[in-house]
Amino acid sequence: MGERKEILTDCTLCYHSCGCRVTVEDGRAVKIEGLESHPLNKGMLCPKGENALDHIYSPDRIKQPLKRVNGGFEPISWDQALEEIAQKLDQLKAEFGPQILGVFCGSIGVENLEMAGLTQRFKAAFGSPNFFSVESVCYRMRIRTRQITFGKYPTEELDSNLYILWGHNPAASDFPLKVAIEENLAKGAKLVVIDPKRIPMADEAEMYLKIRPGTDGALALAMMNVIINEKLYDEAFIEEHTLGFDKLVPHVQQYTPEWAEEITWVPAEETRKLARLFAGTKGAGIYQGTCTQDQTANGTQNSRAFSILQVITGNINVPGGWVISPRLAFGNVGLKVEGEPLGADQYPLFFEVWGRKSPYGVVTVVPESIPDKLKAFLVVGGNPLVSMPDTNAFREAFRKLDLLVVHDMFMTETCKEAHYVLPACSQLEKWGVAYTYNVCHCMPYLMLRKKCIEPLHESWSEWKLYTELAKRMDMADLFPWKSEEDLITFELDPSGLPFDYLMNEKPEGDFYQEKQYEIVEGQFRTPSHKIEIYSEALEKVGFNPLPDYQEPERSPMGSSKEFLDKYPLILSTGNRNYYYTHSQHRDVKALKEAYPEPLTEMGPQTAEKYRISDGDPVVVETNRGQVRMKASVSDRVAEGVVFVPHGWSGEANANLLTDVQCRECILGYPDMKSLMCSVRTVDA
Repeated sequence: MGERKEILTDCTLCYHSCGCRVTVEDGRAVKIEGLESHPLNKGMLCPKGENALDHIYSPDRIKQPLKRVNGGFEPISWDQALEEIAQKLDQLKAEFGPQILGVFCGSIGVENLEMAGLTQRFKAAFGSPNFFSVESVCYRMRIRTRQITFGKYPTEELDSNLYILWGHNPAASDFPLKVAIEENLAKGAKLVVIDPKRIPMADEAEMYLKIRPGTDGALALAMMNVIINEKLYDEAFIEEHTLGFDKLVPHVQQYTPEWAEEITWVPAEETRKLARLFAGTKGAGIYQGTCTQDQTANGTQNSRAFSILQVITGNINVPGGWVISPRLAFGNVGLKVEGEPLGADQYPLFFEVWGRKSPYGVVTVVPESIPDKLKAFLVVGGNPLVSMPDTNAFREAFRKLDLLVVHDMFMTETCKEAHYVLPACSQLEKWGVAYTYNVCHCMPYLMLRKKCIEPLHESWSEWKLYTELAKRMDMADLFPWKSEEDLITFELDPSGLPFDYLMNEKPEGDFYQEKQYEIVEGQFRTPSHKIEIYSEALEKVGFNPLPDYQEPERSPMGSSKEFLDKYPLILSTGNRNYYYTHSQHRDVKALKEAYPEPLTEMGPQTAEKYRISDGDPVVVETNRGQVRMKASVSDRVAEGVVFVPHGWSGEANANLLTDVQCRECILGYPDMKSLMCSVRTVDA
């Protein structure tokens, strides 16, 4: 029998970075299990993590560099690929300037810090400010909005006395939270579900509120109205720590529960009941969907309203509420670069608040920027032709590029449009930093992501790709790390938990710093050093400094009769699935058997009206395109609403239905949750 060893590492298949125990025999990973000592997943893994080895050892992986030739792909060497890519980039830079390069990263940087950091570094070394990522459609809005309000980013706790799942279904997308909710319900915690679909967890809830997609802000404002007029707010907290409550009081008088009922479908008395329950619970938290409320016309103000609900009830920096916690200090892999990324002029708060700048461009402006402003594009670990809004617009734009390079493990929809496709490493084939920023009453938790096996086939890590490409572009001095371990050592040094410590003394990981609930001086890094209920940052760029409500651009209440005659049903795209992450893992047999095909969900009355039966093949259509999939008819789905799932490719790609021009006005996010559509059987 050959060499056998167990390696403690983490999973990078979502932002949780759950702990794993990997068994390696003769250089091959043969088993992966949850790590019992990890405080987040406690030995458990979701189906994606359990079946990660089938994904890593899939025969469908890209095995060597590929070049587009005469409409197809031919294998080439890494040397040839890098020489030709470098030559083309240098040529375009000399002719048009460095800003013609755009880069896209599929990681937000939590689950894969090296992927995001090195991609940012490469575009800056080249001289371009144009870095795009999933942050433009997911999570950055929530971060930015809370920064505007608190000066920092408070997070929800896993343990709470009252969970308000607002457009969030942990059973499908957040299993550590699901486990925590189940544990705490048994201890007396309460649960509220607000969703146009009665998710299974709603059956355990104190309240279930069926809401019209895209109207979350109206319900939040009506809750404020009740809390303020019934004097249920935390007066002492507001007086000591906030700015602008005196302006909020008259502002919310117009937003009565009766006003909200007409908009949201939520009965006025249910709104009052929820407001009283929330205000009467110390240690309560709103758990918004990862991007549910962001991808609507009212996205920024939705997050502002949620923040203010937490504030006026005193549920900030208390166990079970939202908590501003210490952040890890890492070595900065990024580089400064001159200029502003695309979208900064149209959506200035996405780029800068109080002089604090972010590296992100607004991805919804990418299609309109090709080929005049962007002529080359590098995609690393992402699949924008499936995950970004309006696939038709992105595909048409990408075909106009002089150079499209994709670094990935599999031949994605985006790879199929590329000039060069480069094979990437999986999580077990490279080194990295693994951190979990929200674990119970301590945070964050830090691990070393170990290289468990050698890279398969000719796959390269991001470090090797950028280091070798930089050598061919006279940028080698800007990528000084001689190995992946050298890079990780640089990243870890400021944390106080060095490489050797996490490799040898604490291979299972360690807590970085204990969470402090006490509010200390200077904690709120706003200009006033207070929580800013009234936001001058919003006011300065022409938007309401207090949360307001914007009806979806395309909705039953906001569209013309002619449009509604053609598209009479509310469309919500992007609902997640427990067995897949975005567009990944469809190649894994066990996952495919568990959930073999995408399903369009609708209520029984809606289905009957359009002569659809459960299991029928149907066409869902919008003004941008159409998808085909089977119908799933359930009385758990609100009538008049059609759900189309996220991440499927081909004719089931939900983003064939979305419109990149239909955007939230403050931060430029796409509206993907509250559009209008029609549905019919395939033969109709």
